[in-house]
Amino acid sequence: MSRPKPCILVEYTDKKTYRSEQVIEAKGIWVVLYNNNPISLKSFNSIINYPGPKYKKTSFSNPGHAFALAKRLNTLFKTADFTVKKII
Repeated sequence: MSRPKPCILVEYTDKKTYRSEQVIEAKGIWVVLYNNNPISLKSFNSIINYPGPKYKKTSFSNPGHAFALAKRLNTLFKTADFTVKKII
């Protein structure tokens, strides 16, 4: 079964590079929560301060990415406190 075509809200194509940007309608945003509170994720090297911290996404327009992240965090921290909520 093929994926349905998205509804394009607005589109821009650069006439020099022919690179196109499309704003596509989303059914909602899925957010990863910890104890029902929104979170941010930061990763860094605890020995050296190079290249500095990286902040990771915790909200997604695709539910699969959010559920995969919540599952990975629950496994990493040995808990079941990371959940996913859909925001419309």
